[in-house]
Amino acid sequence: MNRRTVLVLAVIAAILLIFAAGSIRQAPWSGPAARAVAERGALSDAEKANVEIFEKVSPSVVQVVTQTAANPLSEEQEGGAASGTGIVWDNDGHVVTNNHVVQNASQVAIRFASGEAVRAEIVGTAPNYDLAVLRIRSARKLPPSLALGSSADLKVGQFAYAIGNPFGLDQSMSSGIISALKRRLPTSSGREISNVIQTDTAINPGNSGGPLLDSAGRLIGVTTAILSPSGSNAGIGFAIPVDIVNRVVPELIRNGRVPTPGIGIVTANEAVATRIGAEGLIVVRTTPGSPAERAGIRGVDMSTGELGDVITAVDGKPVHRLSDLADQLEQIGVGKKVRLSVNRDGSARDVEVAIVDIGRAQ
Repeated sequence: MNRRTVLVLAVIAAILLIFAAGSIRQAPWSGPAARAVAERGALSDAEKANVEIFEKVSPSVVQVVTQTAANPLSEEQEGGAASGTGIVWDNDGHVVTNNHVVQNASQVAIRFASGEAVRAEIVGTAPNYDLAVLRIRSARKLPPSLALGSSADLKVGQFAYAIGNPFGLDQSMSSGIISALKRRLPTSSGREISNVIQTDTAINPGNSGGPLLDSAGRLIGVTTAILSPSGSNAGIGFAIPVDIVNRVVPELIRNGRVPTPGIGIVTANEAVATRIGAEGLIVVRTTPGSPAERAGIRGVDMSTGELGDVITAVDGKPVHRLSDLADQLEQIGVGKKVRLSVNRDGSARDVEVAIVDIGRAQ
C-alpha cells in the first residue's frame, strides 16, 4: 500500500469519526435518574427524648422584645431595641424573664412560637435575683405553663437543655450537662445570687430569661449569663435555680417587688479582712435606727481605727463574706430574729438581731 492510499484511508476514517461524533451529540441525554432515598429506621432513644422535650416545651417559650425610650440627658437621641427569652409561668398570662432583659424598657412585646405578637406590661422586678415578671395584655390562646422541677437535688453530670432565642434566632434548642452547682453570680444591684447552676449547654445573647430543663422536660433554672471573652458561648453558662425562681416570682406577682432581708450594717471588703487576718465580716458601721444599732452591734472606731465587731457566724453557721450573711438572712426571712456570733476585743459573744426589709428604705 503506497503513501497516497494510506493518506486517503486516514481521511476517510477521520470523516467517519466526525459523523459518529455528530450523531452522539444529537442523541438525547440518557443519564442516571435521581437516587432513591434510603430508609433510616427508627430514631434512637436519646433522639426521641430530645424531640419530645422540644415539642412539649417550646410552645411555652416566648421571645421578649423591648424598646428603650431615648434619654434626654444622654448624648444618644434615639432609644434602642433588645430581645431576650421568656417562660409562660401560669394561666393568668404571667411570663418570667431576666430583669436585665426588661431593665429601662419603655415598651415590652411578647412573640409566641406560633408567631403571634402581643403587648406586655412589667408586673415586678427583682434586681437582686435578675428576675422579672411580665403580664400579657391579651392573647388568642395561652400556651401551657412549664412543669417545675427542683434545683435542690440536681447532680453534676446530668443532662440539661436550653430553649431560647440566641441572636434573635427563635425556638433554638441546645443540650449539654450540668457542669457545676452552688456558683455565685454578681448582679447589677451589687448583691450575689447563690447556688447558681453552671452548664455547658450553649447559651448566647438572646437566651437570657429562657428555661434550663432537665431530661424530664421540667424547669430547673432560668438562664441568665455567660462567661465569655468574646461574648459568645464558651461552654460556661449560668442559670438561676428554680427553687429561687419559685420563691421570688409569687412575691413579684403579689407585690411587684421582693423584700431584701437585712439588719442594717455596712461591712468591709473581704480583702480587708484577709489582709488584717480577721476571720469573718468586719462591721464598718451600723445604719442609724437599724436593728443592728438597737442590738448594740459596734462598727469601726473612726477616730482610732480600732475594730468593732467581726461577725463570725449566723445561727451557728460560719460566715466569711457578705453573701454568706445575705443567704442566711434570706432563708430565715423578714420579721424574724437571728443570732449573730461576733468577735469583739478578742472575745466571742452572741447577739440577737431582728431581720427587716432594708429594701423599703432604699
